[in-house]
Amino acid sequence: MNIIYLLDLIGTFTFAVSGALAASNRRFDLFGALFIGFVTAVGGGTTRDVILGLTPVFWIKDISYLIVIVSAVVFTLIFSRKIAALEKPLLFFDAIGIGVFTLIGVEKSTALEILPIFAILMGVLTAVMGGVLRDVFVYEIPLIFRKEIYATACFVGGIVYFSLFYFEMNKSVVYFITMLVIIAMRLLSLKFQISLPKVGVDKQ
Repeated sequence: MNIIYLLDLIGTFTFAVSGALAASNRRFDLFGALFIGFVTAVGGGTTRDVILGLTPVFWIKDISYLIVIVSAVVFTLIFSRKIAALEKPLLFFDAIGIGVFTLIGVEKSTALEILPIFAILMGVLTAVMGGVLRDVFVYEIPLIFRKEIYATACFVGGIVYFSLFYFEMNKSVVYFITMLVIIAMRLLSLKFQISLPKVGVDKQ
């Protein structure tokens, strides 16, 4: 089992947890929780694979993803009270997920030898699309459309990824630092309420 595959399963688990938590907060039934967890976990990667022409998409060829998602949803429903006791648990799991999935998206795109800027965009898409679908299905404005630092952290992480490889750093170190930068940016922006400026004019 290589490190990218392992990270992919970890990201799938954390995003499925965030989806199940969102469904639980809306009092969805078991099927609803499974559906939202599934869409959150694989929505970004599926969109990426379709755009890059990688079909069948990744989760159809490997039953492990479905097993991980179901396990994550069941885990969340069983321990929902303990998870809810954490400070903003949905945002915590979401931050881990975008860090992992940005790396996965960039890495898979790079393997196809596309330009770095497009590889970074595929990384951002992989990271945010699952969350967008989750929020839409639970009647929330997607985080990517709010003023919070979200997709920006993924984009910066992609730049860090290529910058570190330019200086010929060890691959495992590149992976770790890339994810750490994204997760740290996301969590610190929440803690200190750092945000991008709003677009538009406030109504009087």
